Amino acid sequence: MTGTTRVIVGLSGSLSSLAALYHAVGEAARHGATLVPVAAWTPNDRDGLRPLSELEHAARRRLDIAFEQAYGGYPSDLVIHPLVVRSEPGPALVGAVSGPDDLLVIGAATRRRLDRLRHASVARHCRHRAGCRVVEVSPSELLTRLELPARTGAPLPLLAR
Repeated sequence: MTGTTRVIVGLSGSLSSLAALYHAVGEAARHGATLVPVAAWTPNDRDGLRPLSELEHAARRRLDIAFEQAYGGYPSDLVIHPLVVRSEPGPALVGAVSGPDDLLVIGAATRRRLDRLRHASVARHCRHRAGCRVVEVSPSELLTRLELPARTGAPLPLLAR
């Protein structure tokens, strides 16, 4: 992945997006790339009359929570440009790509039917329109990292690069 200038990662709050974050942080660190975590948001029927600023704040909080869960906060040794976009996830992620040297990292679908259908649409959109390499990361990659310490009796660490 020589020449990669940015690593874009979609964060939805799911386990697979947490696995994608872990992968993206590792890629950004290895290649000296800027990390661009993206949270997309759109109002829906359940939101009723909630102010749009509140929905945008909730999306930003989703980014903060993902980094807190994975690393205890934002890694200080990376250049990170968080992006909160009022858009569907696929177009938001594709819109964050600046050129062919970027890398777009997304979480892979889970076993739940609705998640698979939603993710397939986002993944298909990204693969066909991103204009850069797209990597789908399975939540099992994250679970494997957590299972080894659990089996050996070691304490569960923060996810380190």
